[in-house]
Amino acid sequence: MDLGLMGGPPRAITVYSGHIKPIHDRVIVRQMNFDEMVTKGGIILPSDDGKSHGVKPRWGKVYAKGHENRDEFEVGDWVLVEHGRWTRGFNMQLPDEEEVAVLRTIEAEGILAWQKEDPDDAYLGDMDQDSII
Repeated sequence: MDLGLMGGPPRAITVYSGHIKPIHDRVIVRQMNFDEMVTKGGIILPSDDGKSHGVKPRWGKVYAKGHENRDEFEVGDWVLVEHGRWTRGFNMQLPDEEEVAVLRTIEAEGILAWQKEDPDDAYLGDMDQDSII
């Protein structure tokens, strides 16, 4: 009897809805990328998801900040998060959005840098060759 790839029967995916706020100085981010990436110069950066070494920091878009967080960045800014300082993702149906978002809680001490603009140093997943310069 095949119990699936994860060693057991398939499980339903839980999707939460509504508004969520982090406690204390924690930060909730979305849009963290764990896929293979291709730099503007065409260098392929393989996915390190599920690996225990050679794992790089990740960019995430700030969804919410805890009431004790006094860092300069704001909701909507991008933060670079040190490896291992994020939780597993949880699915949220956000108000006024059709698609389900994957959110992660991160520790404020794990934030290495931040910026206002979407980090564009790498393209995500498949891309056409004309966009590589």
